[in-house]
Amino acid sequence: MSRKSNVSRRTFVRQAAAGSLAALAAPAVLTAAKGDAKKPVLGKDEHQYECDHYWAQLPDKYTWQTTHDVAIGKDGTVYIIHEGHVEEPRHPSIFAFDPNGKFIRAFGAQFQGGGHGLEVRQEGNEEFLYVTAYQSKRSFAKLTPKGEVVWHKYAPMEAGGYAAGETFQPRDPANNPWGRDRFHPTNFAFHPDGGFYLADGYGSFRIHRYDKDGKWQSSIGKPTESDAKPDGTFNTPHGLWIDNRGAEPLLVVTDRANARLQWFTLDGQHKKTLEGFLLPANADVRGEVLLIPDLVGRVTLLNGKNEVIAHLGDDSERMKTDKKNIRADEKLWIDGKFVHPHDACFDADGNIYVAEWVARGRITKLSKVT
Repeated sequence: MSRKSNVSRRTFVRQAAAGSLAALAAPAVLTAAKGDAKKPVLGKDEHQYECDHYWAQLPDKYTWQTTHDVAIGKDGTVYIIHEGHVEEPRHPSIFAFDPNGKFIRAFGAQFQGGGHGLEVRQEGNEEFLYVTAYQSKRSFAKLTPKGEVVWHKYAPMEAGGYAAGETFQPRDPANNPWGRDRFHPTNFAFHPDGGFYLADGYGSFRIHRYDKDGKWQSSIGKPTESDAKPDGTFNTPHGLWIDNRGAEPLLVVTDRANARLQWFTLDGQHKKTLEGFLLPANADVRGEVLLIPDLVGRVTLLNGKNEVIAHLGDDSERMKTDKKNIRADEKLWIDGKFVHPHDACFDADGNIYVAEWVARGRITKLSKVT
């Protein structure tokens, strides 16, 4: 990029060239599921999924307020975080459902107005939720599955480069600056030693590494400042995950506004870059399959060689040309097609859950066809 980009969730980046990945992709099948014409089947061969956009049964007293991320517990519980409305501080930002979409509980009102990233981690015999919040709530936290706070942290000032005042809350929503000296964390990945990585995807455009006690250790990368897009620089490093498919575990980063993925060793050395995405938002891995939700209307599956298996629910051509109207008008949505996939993850059975960045919220379950 030729400038220091100030990309936010509310600024839909203009890059939408299909690039090399489209050329590699085999066409995905979109057919009616057997015995149920209302649920299309996406994908091909052994990667076929029945699509249910209305899987989650949210009680009437709650509303979806711009859904963002989804994560799965060991027992199959599905946790979903939405941004929430800052003027509704008592409304929870996190909902939990069973695998059939039945509502279990709600919590996380402290993130309302900025709920963003969500991951589940097994630590010994216990499970914990790791949460990020941006906007005026910018911070990150570790919770129990019922919402009790283990710790709640703010910008790592020891990393350098952050403006004064990035270490406390509350912040005035009307005075909520953006920039490379601000902290707007997006997502996590978990180091094998018990520590974790934190993407400051809307703030400093760096990846921070923390130890198992939540103490900052180091940072990876810096903002992209030229059209050359050097490796190791980022323009919205939005999502990240540990990729165990190769000879050594690598940290994969969805460098969203640069329309690419980058891989790093666990100590932060750049290893490789894959171009040709649209706006890759997050990552998950199951076996040899890498799952990439792309904000420009599709969910991509890649094999162990990082070749495209399928673009699931691909509506990217429409999204490139009419994204504002499609996102805002639910009547323009097509069953079996995605609008803005912001996060996606596998469950233990190989089903996929997709959270879309749409104001009224949408969580889709893709049930693996066997």
